[in-house]
Amino acid sequence: MTPPPARSAAQRTKDTLHRLENDVDAWVATAAPDGAEPCLVPLPFVWDGTSLLIATEADSPTGRNLVATGRARIGIGSARDVVLIEGAAQAVTPEELPEEDAEVFAGKTGLDPRRLADRYLYFRVVPQRVQAWRDGDERDATDLMRAGRWPSAG
Repeated sequence: MTPPPARSAAQRTKDTLHRLENDVDAWVATAAPDGAEPCLVPLPFVWDGTSLLIATEADSPTGRNLVATGRARIGIGSARDVVLIEGAAQAVTPEELPEEDAEVFAGKTGLDPRRLADRYLYFRVVPQRVQAWRDGDERDATDLMRAGRWPSAG
């Protein structure tokens, strides 16, 4: 099977934004500040055009790591068509999250932390670096965003 030709940075950016707007699940990686308890979990997300909104139990390793470090690495897609995001994460309680955002999150993901017995936190993850590639022919120029800017979008 012949792999598709490499995409331009502009096309990869367009495809990445489409994936952010339409996918629901991501792999979220975090680590504790002391190097203990690295964690990788699947979580649903919503993209609002500037940040990803995720939610997890406040007392889970992921929740604790995000609160402690404010950093996350997120993978969306498959190993042969992947988007990797490194971002700054800010905790938001269910009471602090605007009702409209909570409704959009619940509607898209099927998860409504406001209605759960366990204490959940939402996290807004603002991308600082975004990489995307399909197979080997796109791995040489994977960065689509650096320092929070989309230079290839224009």
